[in-house]
Amino acid sequence: MFVRSKNSVDKRERKGMTSFFMFGRGDADEDQLAITIVDVEVGGKQRLHNHPEVQVYVIIAGEGKMTVGEETQAVKTGDLIYIPTNQLHGIENTGDSILSYVSAATPAFDLEDAYDRGQLVPEAYES
Repeated sequence: MFVRSKNSVDKRERKGMTSFFMFGRGDADEDQLAITIVDVEVGGKQRLHNHPEVQVYVIIAGEGKMTVGEETQAVKTGDLIYIPTNQLHGIENTGDSILSYVSAATPAFDLEDAYDRGQLVPEAYES
């Protein structure tokens, strides 16, 4: 059994967002999942980005606005957002409390490398 606490994992803080590295490459033999919990402060916004891994976000608290490709939609606690491979995506906290979500991506990627290196997108996509 694999159990890990949010309070004991590596994390990255960036522009109103804290990402907790719950499970990633090297944590299991199969390397099929990368999982983070992300807390977005009120008014915080994730920059648009993309990557080859398929991903889902599951909103576990709060509300926001999610962009995937050309679509933007309001999201709230209990919603799941599917993000196809290489689609530009990002989330913004539009509520009055912390927006928290679980991100799961497959196949697993190196969380530290992905967050520290990041993936920039053309300025035309930033809003």
